[in-house]
Amino acid sequence: MTDNPWKTLKITPVYDNPWIRLEQHDIINPAGKPGIYGKVHFKNRAMAIIPIDSEGNTWLIGQYRYPLDVYSWEIPMGGGPIGMDLLESAKRELKEETGLFAEKWTEIMKIHTSNSVTDELAILYLAEELTQGETEFEETEVLQIKKLPFPEALDMVMSGEITDSISVAGILKAARILGY
Repeated sequence: MTDNPWKTLKITPVYDNPWIRLEQHDIINPAGKPGIYGKVHFKNRAMAIIPIDSEGNTWLIGQYRYPLDVYSWEIPMGGGPIGMDLLESAKRELKEETGLFAEKWTEIMKIHTSNSVTDELAILYLAEELTQGETEFEETEVLQIKKLPFPEALDMVMSGEITDSISVAGILKAARILGY
């Protein structure tokens, strides 16, 4: 059955800022009972990039993730305004975080990051034929850049050292595409 078994009675905004909106939905659930559902709406599309050079190296970004209170290794990623060209946003993010430019771009997947509480959609790209330039970090970014052979990034996923869901999905998908 692919029809929507939920009925929305009312949507109440709870919180709003430039990046997210939190809503409370008064609903009738699939069992026919009243309830509430919380939803986080993202105002940007997430995009992530797996850059691969001609020697099979990739780049990871290390940064402290405030909501988790942990340091995290991830593929380059960021957000692009809904309605803006996603590939152009991905190119901007790759340049900002790594200084890299890519001649060849391949969209490799779209994923919902947490479909139980949010509508966030992430688009992942493989970026190849790279040229190194200068980074352009945003004021909120204190980033560490790590260039490493792609199989080492894959090992970091498999050992649990990389836990970011977009990075895990992207690296695993790229590994299949690249034949690792």
